[in-house]
Amino acid sequence: MSSLSAPALTLLETADLVSNLKTRLSIPDMPMGGFAAPAAAAPAPPPEEDEPAPAVAEKTLFTLTLKSFEATAKPKIIKEIKQMLGLSLVDSKKFVESAPKLMKEGVPKDEGEKIMETIKGLGGVVVMD
Repeated sequence: MSSLSAPALTLLETADLVSNLKTRLSIPDMPMGGFAAPAAAAPAPPPEEDEPAPAVAEKTLFTLTLKSFEATAKPKIIKEIKQMLGLSLVDSKKFVESAPKLMKEGVPKDEGEKIMETIKGLGGVVVMD
């Protein structure tokens, strides 16, 4: 049985081999960086002077951050975080003790306000950005 070593190819022969394999196997060319680098969006053209500036779009999704809590409210907040984020009791305790900590991202305004009120009622402080 022969060994599975590749023959010594020059750089040009290797590039030609890769090109032929991509063609035969219908493999698309990948940008440098592979799968980890998302494609960059094209820059927006500068606004023309005679057009009015577009109105600032109202923010619809928010980020919630647990900023602080009262020491006496810690057990209640741990239980609420456990239920809200689906964490284990140990992970919830670590989460609360590491405040300020990001709770949720991409939360609609009404849901964020409900969460803020719930945590505030228990003795904690949540900030919506």
